[in-house]
Amino acid sequence: MKRYFISIALFLALFNSACDKDFLNRRPEDATTSDVFFETPDQMRTYINTFYNSGMFPKYANHGSDFDSDNQVTGTANQRLQGTRTIATTGTIGFTNVRRINFFFDNYRRVEANHALDAYQQYLGEAYFFRGLIYFDLMQSYGDMQILTKELTTDSPELYSPRDPRNAVADFIIGQLDSAAMYLTADKTSGAGRINRWIALLIQSRVALYEGSWEKYHAGTPFGVTNPDPDKYFAKAAEAAEELIDAGVYSVYSTGNPKSDYRALFAQLDFSTNSEVMFWRKYDNNLTQGDGDFTNDRFFRMETPSNKSITKQLADAYLCTDGRSISENELFGGYNTLASEAENRDPRFYQTIATPDQIWKIDENSDTTYWSEAYDQLNSRADLNAPSGYIIQKGYNPHLVYHVQQYEESPGLIYRYAEALLNFAEAKAELGTLTQDDIDKSIKPLRDRVGMPNLLLDDIAMDPNWNFPALSPVINEIRRERRVELAAEGFRWNDIARWAAADELIVGTRPKGFKASQIAKNPFPIDDDGFLDPLKNALPTGYGFKLDRDYLNSIPISEIVLNDNLTQNPGWQ
Repeated sequence: MKRYFISIALFLALFNSACDKDFLNRRPEDATTSDVFFETPDQMRTYINTFYNSGMFPKYANHGSDFDSDNQVTGTANQRLQGTRTIATTGTIGFTNVRRINFFFDNYRRVEANHALDAYQQYLGEAYFFRGLIYFDLMQSYGDMQILTKELTTDSPELYSPRDPRNAVADFIIGQLDSAAMYLTADKTSGAGRINRWIALLIQSRVALYEGSWEKYHAGTPFGVTNPDPDKYFAKAAEAAEELIDAGVYSVYSTGNPKSDYRALFAQLDFSTNSEVMFWRKYDNNLTQGDGDFTNDRFFRMETPSNKSITKQLADAYLCTDGRSISENELFGGYNTLASEAENRDPRFYQTIATPDQIWKIDENSDTTYWSEAYDQLNSRADLNAPSGYIIQKGYNPHLVYHVQQYEESPGLIYRYAEALLNFAEAKAELGTLTQDDIDKSIKPLRDRVGMPNLLLDDIAMDPNWNFPALSPVINEIRRERRVELAAEGFRWNDIARWAAADELIVGTRPKGFKASQIAKNPFPIDDDGFLDPLKNALPTGYGFKLDRDYLNSIPISEIVLNDNLTQNPGWQ
């Protein structure tokens, strides 16, 4: 836990001085600022606004966010996957945000004296939401974690308490999100302002699915919990997601064009009326948002792959248009060219991966350039390097008028309804209670958008290359659906971690690419079958992920020295 404390009083003092219009009636300078703050709903709102920052809501990343998994690859190996991380000797666990949110809970009740609950319950709900989100991040990083619900001082005995078990932390998070959902507005709003009840339910389904999966698939390992009860969490995940689905507030975005709707969703300039986007960040060069993060130049950055690319492992996961895998499928066009590989595939393939026949750039005169020109020069210079060959276009808008280095205003998509559908289907499958009706209300809308056949529970075609052959066909296909629908959105590592799937997907493997014969110049290694093998020299035996260690981060040794009750995470001793 951090042993230093930030000065919240400084923020409060600045706020009070800025809002004090009557200099002669200003508060005494020797007054304790925390004692006079939180007297009005506006003051609560001002304080909660500080949590609406890029730490809580990261930008929709340039080129995607799955580079810590088997979905995407750069020219260098991820340290976690490689198994080369070392134990942290110094540093902290990062409890600053815990202290900040607990400060709110320690002080907000003075508003009750002069204001009815409905005047401030939105901000109270947001506080519960953020405390849940903060602790979820800590649990994913470290597992067991001290549960602290009040602001501590340097003399507080809780500083030296042991970590609480991860399932107790999960229960705490879910409880916080229950409270958040109770107080938050049920209005959809524009999605770019404040969170609402439905977002709290989305994140609750995410947390419960994560913990249920972790307890089920890590059982009997060093990462297992005492008295695991995964079905309790799967049931909660399904319940929260189904409440969100049945409310009918959101729906899958579609204009009826399966060949472009999925790609168009991520390339929009404004999500305020989008039926699927639940929360997003608006960037405006005329405004400074909270942390000063006011610009997002994703479109400009994605003009070129810049050493970032999709893996063959992800590309192979896309089904053919008949709803069957590429294995032994006559519809599969083969690997000789990217065009043949994209032929007869789930349209999300070519709406995620740029193919030569698609538009690369549209200038101010509406003149177009196609991705074929990029592929003709692929791997010939740094900005056109794509280690696997597969260029990502998900999240890219080709209209150059919207491309502005540093001062672009492309919006950041943060939460979308599709995740709730996938969480629901997976939780029900894990419970063993999934029905065709459940699939029809969850998986089917996602497939309908891209014109793919529905998943039929009684007619799932076998795939000899399923990632998880020991699991049921329906769980394999729901995991596949999750992978392709949420590709490059930052979910993949957390899915691998909660499924305890690094042994199947990471250890001893390397990210591969398309057939090297398609490009004229190539600085990257090639495997024996002619596919790009960018990390072949760096990882001759594949990723060295340590199954008994690398699912969690190490506790800094400096923290353990300060607190004898802290124990180290498995494998880091």
